[in-house]
Amino acid sequence: MIIAEQKSLDEIKTLIGNSEKVLVLGCGTCVTVCFAGGEREAAIMASSLRMATKLEGKSNAITDITVQRQCEWEYLDQVAEQIGEADVVLSLGCGIGVQAIAEHFPNTWVVPGLNTSFLGLPSEQGVWEERCAACGDCILGLTGGICPIARCSKTLLNGPCGGSEDGHCEIDPEIPCAWQLIYDRLSSMDKLDVLLDLQPPKNWKTSRDGGPRKIVREDLRLLEEEE
Repeated sequence: MIIAEQKSLDEIKTLIGNSEKVLVLGCGTCVTVCFAGGEREAAIMASSLRMATKLEGKSNAITDITVQRQCEWEYLDQVAEQIGEADVVLSLGCGIGVQAIAEHFPNTWVVPGLNTSFLGLPSEQGVWEERCAACGDCILGLTGGICPIARCSKTLLNGPCGGSEDGHCEIDPEIPCAWQLIYDRLSSMDKLDVLLDLQPPKNWKTSRDGGPRKIVREDLRLLEEEE
C-alpha cells in the first residue's frame, strides 16, 4: 500500500494561507491503514486547524469529510458540492489524490496535507517498511519474492556488495542485507540454482525514467459505439 506521513501543522497552515473556507478531505484506503489521512485523522486535523486559527483571532470555516478513495472520480463526485464551496481543499490523501482533485476540479485550489513516502507494509504495530519501488519490470520470481531494488540500499541487481557484514547493510547496520535475505530464502527452499542463470540487463524503460507511466487494458475500457 501507499505509505504517507502528515505534514507539520505549521506547514499546513502556511499552505492554507488566508483561505476562509477550508475543506479537509480524508481518504479511506491506504492512508487510513497507515493512520495518516483517514476519517479519524481528517477530523483531528480539522479540529486542530479550528483551534489554531481561533487562537490567532480568525474565524475560518473548517470542515472535514472522507471519501473511500481520492484517486477515483466516482468517489470525488460524491463530495463535489463540498469541494466547490471550499476556498481550499486540504487533501489528506497521497500525492495521487491531490493531483486527482486538481485534475477533476480545475477551478479548485488543493494543497497536500501529507508527504507520500513509499510503497510498503506494516511490519509491526506502528512500523511501516518499504517493499516495492514500482519499477514496472518485476523480478521477484528470480529473487525469492524479495525485491533488491527497494530493499538493497544500493539497488544492486547482480548480488551483494562487498561491504555487508553479518547479514546487514554497510550503510545502516539496522538494515538487513537484501541479498543475504534473498540467498537465505532461496537456500531454504533449495532453489539457489535460480541465481546461476544469466539474466539480460533490466529494462529500466518501464520505470519512472521513461516519463509518466500508463497502463491501458483494452478489454476493460468502455468504448463509445461507432455511429
